[in-house]
Amino acid sequence: MLNIIGAIVSGLVIGILARFFYPGEVHMGGIPTILLGIAGSLLAGLVTTRGRAGFQQAGCLASILGAIVLIFVGRLVGWG
Repeated sequence: MLNIIGAIVSGLVIGILARFFYPGEVHMGGIPTILLGIAGSLLAGLVTTRGRAGFQQAGCLASILGAIVLIFVGRLVGWG
């Protein structure tokens, strides 16, 4: 249960940071921001950490970049 709550909180933070660093306006609500943040965090975090435990700075930066890419894809699809 704590892992799910942690993923939601970290997804929220990653999503907010991705929206802040994304060039231009992003017209998305809170739920899509959290979902894209979680997805970006999981995808990029798994690639950069390769299963190692603990906080990885590269994983954190890659999570933000992954969420930015997902926001871009979301805008192309028509989510925001």
